[in-house]
Amino acid sequence: RAAAPHQWAEGCLLLSSLLIPALFLSGILCLCLFVLLWGIRLWIQQRKKQLASSGTDGKQPLTVAFFHPYCNAGGGGERVLWCAIRTLQKKYKNITCVVYTGDRDVTGEDIIAGALRRFNIKLSHPVKFVFLEKRYLVEAALYPYFTLLGQSLGSVLLGWEALLKCIPDVYIDSMGYAFTLPLFKYMGGCRVGCYVHYPTISTDMLSVVRNQDTRFNNAAFITNSPLVSKFKLVYYYLFAFLYGLVGSCSDVVMVNSSWTLNHILSLWRSAACTSVVYPPCDVQTFLDIPLEEEKSITKYSIVSVSQFRPEKDHPLQIRAFAKLLEKRRPVQQPPLKLILIGGCRNQQDEERVNKLRRLCEELGVAEHVVFRINIPFEELKQHLGEATIGLHTMWNEHFGIGVVECMAAGTVILAHNSGGPKLDIVVPYEGHITGFLAEDEDSYAETMARILSLSPEKRLEIREKARQSVHRFSDRHFEETFLLSVEPLFK
Repeated sequence: RAAAPHQWAEGCLLLSSLLIPALFLSGILCLCLFVLLWGIRLWIQQRKKQLASSGTDGKQPLTVAFFHPYCNAGGGGERVLWCAIRTLQKKYKNITCVVYTGDRDVTGEDIIAGALRRFNIKLSHPVKFVFLEKRYLVEAALYPYFTLLGQSLGSVLLGWEALLKCIPDVYIDSMGYAFTLPLFKYMGGCRVGCYVHYPTISTDMLSVVRNQDTRFNNAAFITNSPLVSKFKLVYYYLFAFLYGLVGSCSDVVMVNSSWTLNHILSLWRSAACTSVVYPPCDVQTFLDIPLEEEKSITKYSIVSVSQFRPEKDHPLQIRAFAKLLEKRRPVQQPPLKLILIGGCRNQQDEERVNKLRRLCEELGVAEHVVFRINIPFEELKQHLGEATIGLHTMWNEHFGIGVVECMAAGTVILAHNSGGPKLDIVVPYEGHITGFLAEDEDSYAETMARILSLSPEKRLEIREKARQSVHRFSDRHFEETFLLSVEPLFK
């Protein structure tokens, strides 16, 4: 027994004798890492000087790069990108706008033409495209497990490829790849900003795992196991910590809604440089659609506008529509169509559409559902102009450009009772309702039936107030708030 304290003392001496060399070695390794990173930064800056060229007036143009690997997709995020570039080109004459993209199956001319065709956006100056070869590194399909971490680390590698191909003066992440921010700031020596459409992780996601709720990225085998749920919760908390660190590197943070603002402030804690910049919605184009009282109604159409992604929850729309049709059995009522309009980015989206078609057949509503994929802007405008109801079903939608477009076009909007639509868009205007909110199949079906049962005069009143409320989401308002927010990047 007397030997135990002696052995304990010897153990402490051994640990202390090992601690000093370990600390010394750690210090050496940290110093080597610092020198290596500093050397890479100096090399990148030297490379930037070699690649730099002067403008026509002898001044070196400022290079403003947007990181948007899917810039040829047809969603709201892409509309923000092209409006942001158009706004900067109007304001700053001596700049070169660059877009990092992984859309290698098209040319730059095709991408610009697509922006004009889909969004009615025409740029005043050319844009330089840097085509990236490793976009597959940010594809969710590559990471069946630890998807958030895998995609984030993949974005760093993709960002490194982008940085080596073009070293900008100002870097703006416009697609939510926050882990690229410290890379461009500290290695590239850039002033960095970001436009956050949707936080990579949110407190809502943490609550889904904590409550063992099955939703989107929380599989049943996780919710059924308390141990696995706790492990995933720890993983989410660690990832949220890292997400907060990289996000706080940004010099300018723009968010698209009050919902996104609340989550970003809680995670990034950068209130001084964070502001809400509502995404630009082409409301004026839709406001040109005549708003008249319905007279002789021969048919009703319900239109949904959103990309065919899992979180948009198109199956909910189809199931709710099927329940609505069950309630409308009388033959004398006008026929009803559900028109699903959206963009397909890749093969996964196309497979998703095929599953939706099969769901329509299973529910017996295939002849009442129409799919319109990657359609031109004019056709989109026509469908919205003829629609009675605009449908939106995404839970915790960060903003909802499609919701605004439906309201501007004169449809009676029915959106999910959460996120941006609840907090920013489908809110009372001058004391009058501007639309409706629902949460599940039954409430969606009941609310659609209620809207269709309203008198034409009442629907017209709702449509008029909705139209008046959407001016705060116009292109002009976006330009003003965007320029005010990014001004620190150009000083």
